[in-house]
Amino acid sequence: MSVINDALLTSKILIVDDEPANVAVLEALLHGEGCTNLMSTGDPRDVVGLHQTHDFDIILLDIRMPHMSGIEVMEELGATLEEGDWLPVLVLTAQTDDETRFQALTAGARDFVNKPFKRWEVLLRIRNMLETRRLYKRQRLRADELEEIVQERTREVRETQLQIIERLGQAGEYRDEETGMHVMRMSHSCQMLALAAGLGAARAELILYATPMHDVGKIGIPDNILLKPGRHAPEERKIMETHVSIGAQIIGEHKSELLMMARNVALCHHEKWDGSGYPQGLKGEDIPIEARIAAICDVFDALTSSRPYKEAWPLEKAVALVKDQSGKHFDPMLVEVFLGILHEIVALREQFYEG
Repeated sequence: MSVINDALLTSKILIVDDEPANVAVLEALLHGEGCTNLMSTGDPRDVVGLHQTHDFDIILLDIRMPHMSGIEVMEELGATLEEGDWLPVLVLTAQTDDETRFQALTAGARDFVNKPFKRWEVLLRIRNMLETRRLYKRQRLRADELEEIVQERTREVRETQLQIIERLGQAGEYRDEETGMHVMRMSHSCQMLALAAGLGAARAELILYATPMHDVGKIGIPDNILLKPGRHAPEERKIMETHVSIGAQIIGEHKSELLMMARNVALCHHEKWDGSGYPQGLKGEDIPIEARIAAICDVFDALTSSRPYKEAWPLEKAVALVKDQSGKHFDPMLVEVFLGILHEIVALREQFYEG
């Protein structure tokens, strides 16, 4: 009568023993059960490499061997296993003293069989360990599937957030003379500046998607003020400045890192390095860095773009203003970095051309 059930017969089994006779006995025993995926070695130094190649379901391991003991093999194996991995190691040994058992269990042995062993005992212990291994692999596969589902849902949520931000950014454009190309150039130049400033690819990408909402609050500004040609009267200027707080209210307070960044940009992109900006009069590094980045890129692109009420500034004049405002309006470190990538910023005009 077979002890090992059919579902386990293709399990990958490694036999490690320096005595060929012991290996032959185990191979005959397992072949007799119908096991088809056996491998053996008499050199314990080969075990780690073999397992990394074949990912065994169980290792049948002797303790006393030349070059390395079974204890040392398990210690070396344990150092290579992924966190949470469960690899059954069945120790077959003639040593029955407590110290050996303690060391083997500490090193990672899951069970023991004393030599000489009984056929039924070793097969039952192998079967039990293989069944546990199969359950572990099934659970790990299920966990991987669930992780893929979670990642897919996370991607969907992120895409939804990006769509909302894009739509709100477009809504702000409809209320203003600024064009979609300005917003595209501005947001991409913000990403370039963030990367050049060493913020890292992940944060730079967040800045790319957050900055198009910088002026969404203009939705709440009356047309007679928002679209007024020429200069605003002082009371009109005060109303115009409320677009930053309106934008922050529209975006709201949310746990999403992207939306938190978008809110920072909407609220703080008119703050100035010297503290003379609005709405809070923040100064220096108290201004979120994404807002400091947006301030430079927004002003530069606005200056170098044509509008119904103004001509585009020549590049040299716009660069001179950015330099002049270093340490006043703009973060001087970011100004230096911005000027270092100026050719890339200017190249965006060809990519996002206003026809």
